[in-house]
Amino acid sequence: MSEETFFLYDDKETTETRFVSFMGRNTRFDLAIVKTTRHYGKSLVLNMLGSHYAIIGQDDLEEEGYLEHAFNLTEEDAMELREFLADVV
Repeated sequence: MSEETFFLYDDKETTETRFVSFMGRNTRFDLAIVKTTRHYGKSLVLNMLGSHYAIIGQDDLEEEGYLEHAFNLTEEDAMELREFLADVV
């Protein structure tokens, strides 16, 4: 690294990661769900098939259009993901 590198932060943290795969009606979800103390207790949810990710908490699940936009999903597919994540995040 150059001496001019300016870090906003550079932290290490032990996290809990859950890998889960399930098939919805139209879409397969291969997720990595990372629980951390950062991001106000929200989880980092990565869809490994679609290369999409989002920081998600219960409030985000209730926000209209959030999952559709973050994961590039149809309304129906987002509802299936929302129902699964409601018990996880």
